[in-house]
Amino acid sequence: MSVGIVGAGQLGRMLALAGYPLGIHCLFLDRAADTPAGQVAETLIGELDDPTLLRELATRSTVLSFDWENVSVSALRAALKGLKTRAAPPLRALATGQDRLAEKRLFERLGIPTTRYAPVSSRGSLAAAMRRIGLPAVIKTRRMGYDGKGQRVVRSSTEAHAAFEALGAVPLLYEEWIGFEAEVSAIGARGRRGELALYPLSRNFHSDGILRLSLAPWEDPALERLAKRHLRALLAEFAYVGVLAIEFFVRGRRLIANELAPRVHNSGHWTIEGAQTSQFENHLRAISGLPLGATGARGYSAMINLIGEIPAAGKLLGFPGLHLHDYGKSARAGRKVGHCTLIETDAGRRDLRARQLVRELYPGLAAIP
Repeated sequence: MSVGIVGAGQLGRMLALAGYPLGIHCLFLDRAADTPAGQVAETLIGELDDPTLLRELATRSTVLSFDWENVSVSALRAALKGLKTRAAPPLRALATGQDRLAEKRLFERLGIPTTRYAPVSSRGSLAAAMRRIGLPAVIKTRRMGYDGKGQRVVRSSTEAHAAFEALGAVPLLYEEWIGFEAEVSAIGARGRRGELALYPLSRNFHSDGILRLSLAPWEDPALERLAKRHLRALLAEFAYVGVLAIEFFVRGRRLIANELAPRVHNSGHWTIEGAQTSQFENHLRAISGLPLGATGARGYSAMINLIGEIPAAGKLLGFPGLHLHDYGKSARAGRKVGHCTLIETDAGRRDLRARQLVRELYPGLAAIP
């Protein structure tokens, strides 16, 4: 079986590696040859919306997927026209994940709590949003934002107008700023026949808008039940096929949805070693029509992103039980170049070792609880 994937980053790389033991081969489309996925699988080279290359990718594949959400929905639809090849996840989910306003409206319609928000397209609508929602707030581009890009926290009218100018003449979203106790993510897979495989809740820690550490499972039965209820609602709404993630803020025993990701997710990397079936394998199983794998945790996992450059392998592998994933990327400030995972038999031991490793890797980073 062949799976075509638009985008050949590290998520694509891990999908390809998960596919080989199952007899599933991935074919990628990307702008460059020296990508993380391009190092382990065949890649078509060109623009991600190139109609000829997309059509070739679709024709040579049983199912078409993607490793990030900012790919052209209209180009994908055109490439699939008249073919038996299908897109998974559904393109409606992809389109929703590309627009923060569409996300917010969907959360509201499904009864999933989210932040108060207002679309902003002019100085007048910005002023109206400030009056209604107040300050502090977050101003975000509706499209193309990730890892903290395309957003500004503002605490005054002056800062809000400066952010409006800095973010450019694009549609924006004005959101209330949420003081939260924790950030968590719920990840799950849905198969073609509606079967579900939901993972334990993960607690996530960010710095400069980039995920640094995920701890899973994060054991809070009440919040996990609530997160999974919201996740099931989204999976059903889209008649989803594949892996979907929702990021939440935790505030006063409430979950507040921040955004969804219609793909495998950075906070689920711990599942490679830490779950019975990884999110990458379950994504491929789901979109290929295979039975989904069990999602139980094999212990207590800590996943640490490696940002900027990979530390010396000898230094990292000196930590007993550490699993290293090098994405094959060149070093660059703020770039995710790899991750590593630790697994322990209890949450306390995991948290202690995770803090030690984060201090070792990022000595200037703010303390993680």
